[in-house]
Formats: sequence, C-alpha cells, structure tokens
Amino acid sequence: MTHYKLSDFDYYLPKERIAQYPSEKRTDSKLMVLNRSDKKINIDKFFNVINYLDKSDLLVLNETKVIPARLIGKKLIHPLSRFYRDYREQAGGKVEVFLLEQIDKHHWKCLVKPGRRLKVGNKVIFEDGILTGEIIKHKKQGERIVKFSFEKDFFAILDKIGKVPLPPYIKREAIPFDKIRYQTIFAKEKGSVAAPTAGLHFDKKLIKNFKEKKIEIATINLKVGLDTFRPVSTSRIENHKMHTEFCEVSQATAKKINIAKKEGKKIVAVGTTTVRTLESFFQNGKLHSGRKWTDIFIYPGYKFKIVDKLITNFHLPRSTLLMLVSAFAGYDFLKIAYKKAIEENLRFYSYGDAMLIL
Repeated sequence: MTHYKLSDFDYYLPKERIAQYPSEKRTDSKLMVLNRSDKKINIDKFFNVINYLDKSDLLVLNETKVIPARLIGKKLIHPLSRFYRDYREQAGGKVEVFLLEQIDKHHWKCLVKPGRRLKVGNKVIFEDGILTGEIIKHKKQGERIVKFSFEKDFFAILDKIGKVPLPPYIKREAIPFDKIRYQTIFAKEKGSVAAPTAGLHFDKKLIKNFKEKKIEIATINLKVGLDTFRPVSTSRIENHKMHTEFCEVSQATAKKINIAKKEGKKIVAVGTTTVRTLESFFQNGKLHSGRKWTDIFIYPGYKFKIVDKLITNFHLPRSTLLMLVSAFAGYDFLKIAYKKAIEENLRFYSYGDAMLIL
C-alpha cells in the first residue's frame, strides 16, 4: 500500500478559478466526466449528466438542509454598568456567533468572534432581544457552548435574522439570493452549516427527467459541519484524526440499495457526504439503517463497498474531500483531471462546476 503525504494533495489554483457566484441556472454548470475504465476525460454541461447514467442506476441524494448559521449581535454590557438602560442601550461591541452543532433545544456548540473578549457568563444580544446567547463553556479549537434564550421557534428566528454561512473562500457577504442557491432543491432535514455542494447542480426539471428515465432515487441525511473545511495538519495523511458528522440511513433507503446491489445495479452517490454516509453504514455484506456519528476517513487505498459512481465538485487542496475523491477516481487519474480542469477554466469549490466519475 502506498503511503501518501499531505503534500501529495497540494495543487496550485489561480484565485480567479474560485467561483464567487453560482451559474445562472443550476444545471448550466459544466460537468467533467471521468471514465475510470479507459481513462478518458470529457467536458459537458451538467444538464446532460443523465446521459452518462443507466436506467438500472440508483441515485442517492443527501437531503440535509443548510441553516442560516451566522448570527451577528452585540455584547451585553453588565447590568450594573451606568450605561445599562434597555436593550437598545446596553449593547457593546459587534459579535459574530457561528452555529456548529445543536446539543439540545437551547444549547449549541458555536464559534464566537472575537472569542477572547467573551468570557464564560458574557451575553450577546441579537435583534433588540428577539434572541440572546450566554457563553456557558469554552472548548477546544476555539469552540464555545452557548445557551440561547428565545420565545416561539428557534429556527423561525434563525430564518429571520441569520445569515447564510458561505465558505471562507467566497470573498463577499451573503445576499438573499444565497438563501436559495446555497441550498439544494431537495433539502428537508435542518442542521447543516455547509451545503452538500454536489447537489446544488440539480433542479426540478432534472429530477423529473431522472424519474422519467426510470432511474431510482434514494435519500440519506448527513449534517455537514464546519469541520469539513478544517485543514489536515499531519504530514502522513493516515495519522489525521477525522472530524465527526451526524448521519442517518432510513430503513426504506437501506432496503432499496441492498436490493439494487443484489440485482447488480450501480449506486450513484451525489456528493462526498453521501459517500461517507453509505460507506459508514456498510457491515457484514450489506447496508444497514440507523443514526450515528461517523468519523470514517476515506483516502487512497480504501476499498469502496457501496458506491459505484460519484457526482462531486472540485475540492480544496490538502482537504479530506480531495483525498476521498482521489481514492475513488485513482490518485494519478484525478491529478490529471484537476490539471485539465484548471487549463479548461472550470470553476472550483462550492459554487463551481461538477465532476462525474464513472
């Protein structure tokens, strides 16, 4: 088995290749098709993706829903301060709270900026008191446990005052347009703080075309966390400790996929999140249903048990996502494909173009 170094997954990408906005229409993005059997590479449009799949294929989508996880508020001045009068006058400096993971109804694991100025017991006010948060505990990697106080529904408040959590390589503020386009059309289960970006290329018409072609569709749910974007810090990739993400597979999906595999059909995963979920629930020769936290780390040398074809985006250098796709496509073949993608001016990352690996 080849031992890969972190530097093996590095590549140079001109800044102008990083998509700052999505294509005008979801299916208008380009599609790079990689055929592993003959090592051929073809560039097409995503609306033609269905032409590369067979009637017997089964498409698996991640139906997770991105929440507007960025909250902008102000630090509350201590009630005994002479400046304290009401909610409008007791607010101090600007604070950003980024929701990472819900613990229970009122408690979330968060990132807070500026973190050093917020101690345990400090409070943050949002929108004149519609929502307040109190720092309960400091955790590793700069994370904080925040207790939120509110009336009515927390997620309804988020929809009103929260901002879309665009990735850091998108160098602009989120706009109302992003609430639509940084969300898949099949999103249902709230909880992700980043989009399963391979699914962003699908629109209602394309889904309808899949159904008309008799290509079956199944769904899973993996809540994408910010850890997806955390860099690998170990020089030998096998020493990297993978982040955990919550995922689930329904009994209906497990049954559908197991029948398909038994009949020799191909499983087409839409996105690396779908791959991680399906491979995590494989045990004793079949896919199981259930709910759990997964820390599966897929890199070259891994033997795939469920997934036969993959739709994905172009990923960051030195990322675990790039390592997963390298494992699926083949390290050398993927390296050639990325070089060609840059030469052909394809667009990279969340709002960029797509890749289909056959």
